[in-house]
Amino acid sequence: MNAFTAVFLLFLAGSTAGLWYLATRQLAALRHHRHQVPTAFRNTVTLEDHQRAADYNSAQVRLERLDLLLGAGLLLLWTLGGGLNIIDNAWRALAWGPVATGVGVILSAFLIMGLLDLPVDLYRTFIIEQRFGFNRVTPRLYAVDTLKKAALSVAIGTPVAAVILVLMDSAGATWWWWGWGVWMSFVALMLWAYPEFIAPLFNDFKPLDDEQLRTRITGLLERSGFKSGGIFVMDGSRRSSHGNAYFTGFGAKKRIVFFDTLLASLSHKEITAVLAHELGHFKHRHVQKRLAWMALGSLAGFALLGWACGADWFFRGLGVERPSAHMALLLFLLISPSFTAVLRPLSSHWQRQHEFEADEYAARCSNPEDLIRALVKLYEENAATLTPDPCYSAYHDSHPPAPLRIRRLQSMAV
Repeated sequence: MNAFTAVFLLFLAGSTAGLWYLATRQLAALRHHRHQVPTAFRNTVTLEDHQRAADYNSAQVRLERLDLLLGAGLLLLWTLGGGLNIIDNAWRALAWGPVATGVGVILSAFLIMGLLDLPVDLYRTFIIEQRFGFNRVTPRLYAVDTLKKAALSVAIGTPVAAVILVLMDSAGATWWWWGWGVWMSFVALMLWAYPEFIAPLFNDFKPLDDEQLRTRITGLLERSGFKSGGIFVMDGSRRSSHGNAYFTGFGAKKRIVFFDTLLASLSHKEITAVLAHELGHFKHRHVQKRLAWMALGSLAGFALLGWACGADWFFRGLGVERPSAHMALLLFLLISPSFTAVLRPLSSHWQRQHEFEADEYAARCSNPEDLIRALVKLYEENAATLTPDPCYSAYHDSHPPAPLRIRRLQSMAV
């Protein structure tokens, strides 16, 4: 056995076993706390809603465990099982140039992976989400969305993959610097294009027409020094009853987007408090910090790929018969999650700190009690668990556990 094969199998087994263990802990915590609402929420959350959230999250975690095993098995089939070799040989038989062949291999591999992921996603959407009353997407709309996503993947992925493969083949040993530059340019382009061209393909966005709410929001934006490209309402209810709000775009094109489901469930004061939290991310430059971190991480990834793509052991260790630029890129994308899984808790911790900072900003700009009420409603309506396992939450969650977050906000309200 190639030494790198052993390393790969060790990391894959370790990450899979670790994630399975965390999921098992989460299931145990949900089961243990199912019959009693946490003390801090007994006046606001009913036992029935608490148990519904426990059952909903348990169903999600059970599916997560199944998906974890399926993902590990498919990764082995793609690599050591020869799946990528089959696709590669089929495209090479067409005798196209190296770039066209490489783009064909990469896109077809990811399209097949998407098809293999469909059963799990269908079960999540039409069984779990349907059972708990969240799903509103029809089979026809689901099919249309899936086809649109596939078409976008091809339309966007083709030029990006082609440019990077050209650089790998012709830009010499330092190609990865140029490849990283292309990738970051693509990220910037998507930040601009997503709200303008991509998101409207899936949802309708209409200007907020509630004048009283718009006046409250405009006042908050002026106090915060935030210049917006518009305040919009998205028809999230077309697909799900889950509620949310977010910023999108950058510069003068930054948009504030509210799900219609969120506007229907919160009062004006609560909506303003939620927006104040989002503005806290803006004031603390969290988006820029995360982009900078992503840029550094992707630079490290391109550097590692630049080193690995010239090593025979990398290809042999992962079962690839014919080394090439496109196979190196594809292999690297497939195996990276197994090797970087150990870094996830650091990222989650950093993001939770950002959430605390945004909460503190919201508490200064609005009434913290309004944000507390809004959060409790959102936890309840989205069936978010109030009793996550600490280890599972520390690894996975980008937001602090509900009890801790509410307790900190209550201390600011005193």
